[in-house]
Amino acid sequence: MFSLTYEFKLKPTVSQVSLFEDWLEQCRRVYNYALAERKAWYKSRSCLVNACSLHSEYIIPADAKRPTYASQCKSLTAAKEKIPALRVVQSQVLQQTLKRLEQAFVSMWERNFGFPRYKKPGRCKSFVFPQLGKSPLKNGMINLPKIGWVKFRQSREIPGDALVKQARIVKRASGWYVMLSLQWGVSVPQATPSGEAVGIDVGLISFLATSSGLTLPRPRFFVDLQRKLKLLQQRVNRKKLGSNNWRKAQTKVAKLHEHISNTRKNFHWRTAHLLCNQAGMIFVEDLNCKALAAGMLAKHCLDAAWGQFFNILKQCCFKRGVFFLEVDSRKTSQICPNCGVETGKKDLSERIHKCNSCGYTTDRDVAAAQVVLRRGLAAVGHTVKMLPGGQGRWTPYELRISALIGPRVSMCSLAENSTRC
Repeated sequence: MFSLTYEFKLKPTVSQVSLFEDWLEQCRRVYNYALAERKAWYKSRSCLVNACSLHSEYIIPADAKRPTYASQCKSLTAAKEKIPALRVVQSQVLQQTLKRLEQAFVSMWERNFGFPRYKKPGRCKSFVFPQLGKSPLKNGMINLPKIGWVKFRQSREIPGDALVKQARIVKRASGWYVMLSLQWGVSVPQATPSGEAVGIDVGLISFLATSSGLTLPRPRFFVDLQRKLKLLQQRVNRKKLGSNNWRKAQTKVAKLHEHISNTRKNFHWRTAHLLCNQAGMIFVEDLNCKALAAGMLAKHCLDAAWGQFFNILKQCCFKRGVFFLEVDSRKTSQICPNCGVETGKKDLSERIHKCNSCGYTTDRDVAAAQVVLRRGLAAVGHTVKMLPGGQGRWTPYELRISALIGPRVSMCSLAENSTRC
């Protein structure tokens, strides 16, 4: 199965917006109640056997089973008979809220996430319709269960052979959006390593440097607008908490954050397409972005958003048939890409790579990208030979053997006769 998610902006009426807001509030209450039920069960099992806490204890029968997604769905069905507000919301929407809580606990156990927290009013931003009826789309409108037809801005064509599996309604500062999950009953083969190879090194001075010598300056999305953001946040603090002016000021702060996020994501997508236009294989470093976000330059690392860029680049390579691979990032700036000798640790102020062994000199980031290229080609079974100008010519393993007994075959001529990805 092959799935894609399309995002469109909704154009709901005033009554539909009011209904969306009410459904978000009901989902938040169900989430908090289910979380409180689970939290109480865990705390009742955490007391000592021979003593009680001086503060308080949760008294729950010893034979009471741990609350699960299935048991809480049954409790939700019983609660609908007593609470009329729950019957207004579509049943599967509330079940998806309980499934989200279950996934939060699974992430806590398996991925070392924090303990799930209660959601304050306004913190619940989306709800999901896991199933839609037959033909839910027509002429820029979507038919949502229990809500009806809602207009949306169809900014791109929706393939007619795709099956609409689910719809997620998302609230943002700029309005309401719908995420349509489309599915096709086909299997897409993985891209094979062929064509021109490019290694990429990311940094704070240059956003990225490629093994071919291309460098892109790093746009400072957050840093450039930090002064304006500070001013808007000061205006929020001067307003009375909970007043209409306070909400308006908060909306301006949220819109500025969304603008920063959108411009950053747009830059990442345009850069990804630029790289895919020039290469058939792309190799990047497997950076520990969480560790970098906790360091001294955390603000600038988060502003560059390398993790998001690598995810976008991976998606772009998958869509365009370009081979993508992450390689080891250790000591990429301490190895000469021309002779392979370790040159030692460099200070951040040293922006030029100069090898004392072979005399190869180039930009530091470009040299690191060339090291990434060598490691990537070695991982896929190819070799690379650095030319005097620092450009890499790569050949498969068979061509390396044939080069020992005859003339070297240029991969550029082979790539012209073969099918590019």
